[in-house]
Amino acid sequence: EVIDELAIEAGVGAQVAAITERAMRGELDFNESFRERLGLLAGLDASVLPKVAARLRLNEGAEHLLATLRRLGYKTAIVSGGFDYFARHLQEILAVDYIYANQLEIADGRVTGRVAGTIIDGQRKADLLRELAAREGVALEQVIAVGDGANDLAMMQVADVGVAYHAKPKVQQLAQVIVNFTDLTALLCILSANDKIK
Repeated sequence: EVIDELAIEAGVGAQVAAITERAMRGELDFNESFRERLGLLAGLDASVLPKVAARLRLNEGAEHLLATLRRLGYKTAIVSGGFDYFARHLQEILAVDYIYANQLEIADGRVTGRVAGTIIDGQRKADLLRELAAREGVALEQVIAVGDGANDLAMMQVADVGVAYHAKPKVQQLAQVIVNFTDLTALLCILSANDKIK
């Protein structure tokens, strides 16, 4: 969770991490908890954003998975409750087609503690998935969504296949497919098993 990494830089790491954990388990309203966590970041120097981006580590298998999907003609998207700065960073590394994430508001070189525009919560993720499918002329029966937190559930339910990847217990209970003991390349097997790779 990038917001937890930003909180470490702001000196409120433990406080924000505790709220994040409860929100991802579905124990707190996402929007309220997001605003609370973001408010704790107010005043953070925006110069730390590249530092945080540089220490982010990809899940194992991510680069191979995205390269394979791209070669097979799939369209890919990051639909995140995180921040656009970091989503763009990942887009550059992984050559993802689309990114949607919260716009971290910065004024005078400092994080304001607010987002610009609509918060990307669970419902917004589901809506964006539908919009992307329509834009690409793809039926929802041809869509797979991968998530780990409660705010991913609505999106996962819209897709033909919803995958809980190293996810919180609530997400695992409601997902069609659970991946806990391997890397992201397991998704290629899942797609193949669903006759989606020809």
